[in-house]
Amino acid sequence: MKQRRVVVAGASGLIGGALVSSLLADGVEVTRLVRGASRSPRDVLWAPGERPLDAEVLEGADAVVVLNGASIGRLPWTRSYRRVLRESRLGPVATAAQAVRSLGARAPRLVSASAVGIYGSAPGEILTEDAPPGNTFLARLCVAWEAEARRGIDPDRVAMLRTAPLVHPEGVLKPMILLTRLGLGGPIGSGNQVWPWITLTDEVRAIRHVIDSGLSGPVNLAGPTPATAGDLGRILAREMHRPYLVPAPEFALRAILGSDAAESLLTADADVRPSALLDSGFDFRHRYVGEAVEAALRV
Repeated sequence: MKQRRVVVAGASGLIGGALVSSLLADGVEVTRLVRGASRSPRDVLWAPGERPLDAEVLEGADAVVVLNGASIGRLPWTRSYRRVLRESRLGPVATAAQAVRSLGARAPRLVSASAVGIYGSAPGEILTEDAPPGNTFLARLCVAWEAEARRGIDPDRVAMLRTAPLVHPEGVLKPMILLTRLGLGGPIGSGNQVWPWITLTDEVRAIRHVIDSGLSGPVNLAGPTPATAGDLGRILAREMHRPYLVPAPEFALRAILGSDAAESLLTADADVRPSALLDSGFDFRHRYVGEAVEAALRV
């Protein structure tokens, strides 16, 4: 029986590290594309955006998963940092896609990171993978990101992971836990905006499902049950036995963060549904945001 192998770029991040651990635990061989010092004989140095990747590194793999991207949580989004956000995403996926193209029929499937931020804010709409993109900076960045992944490759061989904010102590909960611990938790904007979400456990399971099931095109990686920003904040406060009283008005968020960052990260209303995952038989371990918060606080 052929040894399964997956190539992972961006393995030092929260999602990448968890994905690699999950694959290795199940006996899948993993080749990590790294830019710094290698930690394993299976690590391969690459310089995305600077020089081509040797296509032989990908030959024989089931998939190459590209998860690179500087944190959108680092603020403010200055002109120079917006360039970092763009280059840290487009460079790696373009380099990987070029290597995939050069292998032709021997190429692995390309599984590229993206984000639910592609939809922007769409109050009152249900956003499946067929929904049009929004017009925020983050939405436009995601459109360009996905275009690089698809460029010149058979559409049936490419999947774009439109990931929701992670309900995890190192994800969307990181600043919320600190504020809640200090007794400063409260509604963000109106608190009624729908926030897509997913746990790290289901994120990794969904990525592996995409690889194993051969899903292609955009795939929303978001929990199956909608929740508002207020739902998440109130549940977190309840679990931490802290009050949920101090509001963060939208005008203040826009003044502090900038209007585009505030809308992209905090006040956007985006009811994102994981239609492709559900239609392909994926079973979420955490179906409700309350379960997600409880699991995250046990990490």
